Amino acid sequence: MNIELLIEGYGLPAIFLGTAFEGETAAFLGGVIAHRGLLPYWAASMAATAGSFAGDQMWFFAGRYAARWKIVRRVMETPALTRVTQLLEKYPTGFIFAFRFLVGLRTISPIVIGTTRISTQRFLVLNLLAAIVWGQLFTALGYAFGHGIHQIFGYLPLHHHLLIALGAAAVIAAAALVLRKSKFGTKYP
Repeated sequence: MNIELLIEGYGLPAIFLGTAFEGETAAFLGGVIAHRGLLPYWAASMAATAGSFAGDQMWFFAGRYAARWKIVRRVMETPALTRVTQLLEKYPTGFIFAFRFLVGLRTISPIVIGTTRISTQRFLVLNLLAAIVWGQLFTALGYAFGHGIHQIFGYLPLHHHLLIALGAAAVIAAAALVLRKSKFGTKYP
């Protein structure tokens, strides 16, 4: 079985799970794959949106109903907790909408929000709206990047496109993390 058949068969569930647990890289690669024509763009972007929404809802409910679980307690003990709490208290609606775009705060934020008095319905609506924006944005960036690679390198085999996209996503994520550390002087695990 070749990689194209694997992607056609399992690409959407992989994008869904990848965005639920990791985030940007999975959505970005979904866009690259859509550019290659292996998955429809709309399906890749919807899988990214749904995965992001489901993952953040899961972490919200973990904070709300499973605060005693070891994994939740461990996440709540990270140095980012103070920053998340400050932003949430100062800008509750804006922070709920924007936390998925903040490097290093994506997993801890919905857990912390779940421990507050913010209603489940409010979080659900804001999480859905933010997931739609986020899923479309990062999938579109991957699609555009796939187009740019095609323009620069021609029609490379799929595994080359994926390696280049993964490398670019890693460089962008590392640069964002370094910028974030230098800007806030915060150490993240």
